[in-house]
Amino acid sequence: MPYDSEAFLRALSRFVRLLPTDYDMATALDELVDAVMNVLELAGAGVSLESAGSLRFVTAPNPAIAAIEQCQETTQQGPCVAAFRSGRPAPITDLAERVPQWPEYTAVAARHGLRAAAGIPMRLGENSIGAVNLYDSKVRAWHRTELEAACVLADMATGYLVNADKLTQLHQLSAQLQHALDSRVVIEQAKGMIATRNDIPLDEAFQLIRRYARTNQLHLRAVAHAIVEGGLRISQEDTCPGAPDRP
Repeated sequence: MPYDSEAFLRALSRFVRLLPTDYDMATALDELVDAVMNVLELAGAGVSLESAGSLRFVTAPNPAIAAIEQCQETTQQGPCVAAFRSGRPAPITDLAERVPQWPEYTAVAARHGLRAAAGIPMRLGENSIGAVNLYDSKVRAWHRTELEAACVLADMATGYLVNADKLTQLHQLSAQLQHALDSRVVIEQAKGMIATRNDIPLDEAFQLIRRYARTNQLHLRAVAHAIVEGGLRISQEDTCPGAPDRP
């Protein structure tokens, strides 16, 4: 049957609004599951991602879908695995017809009242990174346009996963840069305090701090922080002038 075009446009609009925000991978996957369920009027949907060559279940909207997704992960069988391996949609009109092929998977599906399923690949270039599973509580002849709409949403989510990873890397880099800047600030403060107390130039004050850190096997920032916040005092007598002054 045709998909809900209005729900599809709302889902795309939601994805566009989400992109510039500070989201994480879990958010992108939850958005994908909600979108495909609303657009295709499904009983449920789940997402599995690649890990060491196998699919690992990551999200589902309810316990029934979680159970069948977990079974698929354990057996590495089912439409989601088929779509992941082939890179093409794997629609199953009636799961009862696949009992010989996937006995455990179909048994769990029947126990939870799921009759039809379709695996939608999540691809990045030529590589499969996971798959989306669509479920219906009745036998369903999946329409080509439905699968196309699901593929578009899966592609959108794939892009979001990649972007989320880049955001994480950016946050990590930002935190590292901020730590470096904070370290430089406290070191400069410590240099000024030691220079003033000992009536010496700033560069000599820095050498005193650095020699003290090396002599006592401490990080330079820790010594600087102790000077600024803890009142640590350093003079020529507290260091080892004869020690090599490596950069």
